[in-house]
Amino acid sequence: MATTETARTAAVARKTNETDISVSLSVDGTGTGSILTGVGFFDHMLEQLSRHSLIDMDIKARGDLHIDDHHTVEDTGIAIGQALAKALGDRKGINRYASLDLAMDETLTRAAIDISGRPFLVWDVTFTAPKIGTFDTELVREFFQALAQHGGITLHVSNIYGANNHHIAETCFKAVARVLRVACEVDPRQKDRIPSTKGSLA
Repeated sequence: MATTETARTAAVARKTNETDISVSLSVDGTGTGSILTGVGFFDHMLEQLSRHSLIDMDIKARGDLHIDDHHTVEDTGIAIGQALAKALGDRKGINRYASLDLAMDETLTRAAIDISGRPFLVWDVTFTAPKIGTFDTELVREFFQALAQHGGITLHVSNIYGANNHHIAETCFKAVARVLRVACEVDPRQKDRIPSTKGSLA
């Protein structure tokens, strides 16, 4: 596990009777990588997460897609969260907090984050259709719940308004990506300190 400013990388492998997932990431990347989960819309969303957070991600997932996409999406969120927590280590020097309003055409979504070590998700997003193509819209929340829980992240996501469900989902991923980018960056004024009066973000 690397915890330094210049080498914050991690890899996680997760295998169950339902899924077989590998994730490797670099927090200080350029937003590139390879993503293949077998779920096309989900791959597209993870590409947004990587590109706009500037976190390099290599993700490979095989799941019981003959049942549905649920296990693959949730377990991928678990693995990304675990890898992110591992890469950040003791979280020394990070900005920790960030918030953003992100616009995409008719849609506006707000995300706020605290990389606190205390997992919590507040989800104020409503979809007007059960599916985007073949993808269950309820799985967007399941992904972020798994990411927050296993990444030790407090995450608030609110869709302020929007009409197109694809846009609503995409702004959620892009907004979270952008706040992740800022919150994970090292603050040069406190690069050798953990940003908490407790002295720990574990």
